[in-house]
Amino acid sequence: MSRGSISITGIGKEFGTATVLDQVDLAIDGGSFVTLLGPSGCGKTTLLRLIAGFLEPSRGTIAIDGASMQGVPPRHRPLGMVFQNLALFPHLDVFENVAYGLKVRGAPATDIAGKVSRFLGLVGLAGFERRRIGQLSGGQKQRVALARSLALEPAILLLDEPLSALDLQLRRQLQVELKSIQRQLATTFVFVTHDQEEATMLSDTIVVMNGGHVQQVGTPDAIYRRPASPFVARFVGDINMLEGRITSLDTASVSVSVAERQISVPRSALVGTPSVGKACQLACRPESVRLGEAADDALSLDARISALHRLGPTMKVVLQGPLGPLTALMMADVPHVADLAEGKTVRLSVPSHSLTLFVST
Repeated sequence: MSRGSISITGIGKEFGTATVLDQVDLAIDGGSFVTLLGPSGCGKTTLLRLIAGFLEPSRGTIAIDGASMQGVPPRHRPLGMVFQNLALFPHLDVFENVAYGLKVRGAPATDIAGKVSRFLGLVGLAGFERRRIGQLSGGQKQRVALARSLALEPAILLLDEPLSALDLQLRRQLQVELKSIQRQLATTFVFVTHDQEEATMLSDTIVVMNGGHVQQVGTPDAIYRRPASPFVARFVGDINMLEGRITSLDTASVSVSVAERQISVPRSALVGTPSVGKACQLACRPESVRLGEAADDALSLDARISALHRLGPTMKVVLQGPLGPLTALMMADVPHVADLAEGKTVRLSVPSHSLTLFVST
């Protein structure tokens, strides 16, 4: 078992009559970067605080490296935490903030000096030891909070939306640095965010949560390409959802009628139990929608361009047709993009292999 592994089994948590977490099971490998992703109120921060020991579960167990954490106070758990509000001491300088936890643990002065120097260097703050907290920028304060937690050399580092208050450019810079630090140290990072792009960039594994339940666990690519539910499909990235009905099925594929058109979808794209006549939804990502193309293994139709939006190097094309509104996304420098115009009718197609089929319950 790798150092820093976490096993969460049957965890439930209530506050009064409100159920915040219900039957959560999760295994986190030691040395991995795992992100708890979901909307506000989904239970992700509560789960993080249960791991930390700031809350006790109503039921279920949490184990770290195989040892149960039941009744173990936060200070005795092999972990550190970076809070959303950072919780730095404004009356102490940078050195004293980073050294604080080491002093509480009774570390020798020489060890403290060496570790403070090492971890300030790791987060890019060498030479800032005697700066006051009030003299630092938002990004520098984030680095101090990170260095303070890492100086204790925990097996696990918990991070509760630590970048949420930063501007976009600084946030992206610190995302890159955070992932680099995690790889260097091979410490288990458990990161909480509601930002899907941040989760996709940082994580080895994403845990998508909603309503106190885990909806899906997987790599960023797996969750994006093969979402396990309509909620995950809509929450992680942009998605086109098409209403249809199953007309036939065999061992290899499922045929679906969508706006009086037929499309055969491979069973590997199926979520749920199909039967003839059952309502369903077909999900496709905007980048899978092809314009000016048609193919035998695709859903093809004509649609009118209702809007064009330049998004950096990409062009977002909003279309209106028999299936309702659809969105396509393509590189803006592709030659035929220059021929697109609002009000123009174009042929679009959606390859069957790019679809996910959700069967209604």
